[in-house]
Amino acid sequence: MKEKLLKLNYESFPCMDHKSTESEKTIRVLSLFSGCGGMDLGFEGNFTVLKRSVNKQVHPNWETTDIDSKWTILPKTRFTTVFANDIRLDAKNAWTAYFSKKNIPENCYHVCSIVDMVKSYYSGDKTIFPTNIDVITGGFPCQDFSVAGKRQGFNSKKSHLGKDIEENMPSIESRGQLYMWMREVVSIVQPKIFVAENVKGLANLSDVKEIIESDFSDAGNGGYLVVPARVLHAANYGVPQNRERIFFFGFKKSALKSEAQAALSSPIINGEYDPYPEYTHKYTSDAHGKYLLPFVTVQEYFEYLLEPEQSFDLSQQKFSKAKFGGKTQGQTEVNLNGVGPTIRSEHHGNIEYRRLSVEHGGKHFEELKQGLSERRLTVRECARIQTFPDDYDFVIPAIKKGMGVSASNAYKIIGNAVPPLLAFNIAMRLQENWDKYFK
Repeated sequence: MKEKLLKLNYESFPCMDHKSTESEKTIRVLSLFSGCGGMDLGFEGNFTVLKRSVNKQVHPNWETTDIDSKWTILPKTRFTTVFANDIRLDAKNAWTAYFSKKNIPENCYHVCSIVDMVKSYYSGDKTIFPTNIDVITGGFPCQDFSVAGKRQGFNSKKSHLGKDIEENMPSIESRGQLYMWMREVVSIVQPKIFVAENVKGLANLSDVKEIIESDFSDAGNGGYLVVPARVLHAANYGVPQNRERIFFFGFKKSALKSEAQAALSSPIINGEYDPYPEYTHKYTSDAHGKYLLPFVTVQEYFEYLLEPEQSFDLSQQKFSKAKFGGKTQGQTEVNLNGVGPTIRSEHHGNIEYRRLSVEHGGKHFEELKQGLSERRLTVRECARIQTFPDDYDFVIPAIKKGMGVSASNAYKIIGNAVPPLLAFNIAMRLQENWDKYFK
């Protein structure tokens, strides 16, 4: 089979551009904890996904552009990213390599801690954040709330730079408290809306969800209406992955129309004003609605991919060589006919297997009969399970010191990301309701 990489020349698809009218002005986004840009890509739109991931009966107005019988390009949204930030240089390298192709300048991305940025602002640098921001997004660090982690939450022993806190005591600058610094940016910038994301495990930690909702509502001297946070399962939106994340929405009260504020303040939000996107696919038992499609499988998203030794894509050539570890985390193979495992920000030994040998419990017998060997998921396969497009390069050779991205770090930044397709569903829901919400 000949490899078909979905790396596009976007100038060949002019119809993908969003046709703005006078009433549809660009919506400016400030992105925090941006990582490699899963949330940013979702809010921007204009990237390839499997056609089966788009439910045209639920979203008949999504003007997609078909590449072939299997793949399509999502439309460009009204959102544009004007500021991005993270502490990881490798995340910036991947982000800028991709978004520069979409005419978003490299200097939009700032490699520094949110704590240091806020401190700089209050020390007199009023230019550190851009003005006229409509939306703030941010997936504040989740390791301290994750079921897979130590679940220290607010009592994290890691600093905002990811290092051990010397005095080994909880701190307002600890990793588990960084959402408070996001709240501070909201207070400074005063967007019309903010969207914050974290792991599902946060919702199960005592009353952490309610504490964070209350803290976020204090942004701008109590100027934000925070609707009850909700856990979204990515597979219910066409993502081939067992990934659950909690999302918080905060609306600037003074920017809301009176009817929108009344609807969003209700204990049960009228579906017309609900900021959470409609389900498009059915994976979990609570997924309900008209015309839901069956969930999308891993096998479907692996369409056109060749084995690493046959591929021309550097991100498909690279995969973890860590030996099989028995019954520890990551020692299972993906179910091609189901959804993939949660792609985690893990080191090589915890990356799941694309294929196990028979002696290790492998079940892809036809592939094994063809002589295909046991191996873990490639970087590209992890990226596809997350719904990143093939023209998003993750393994980047270092032309200069600090400019590249290694395979090991690529796994980590992919695992940290919000699935772009899930973020796109959120963005389109907000775009469709924008004029309904705001004055």
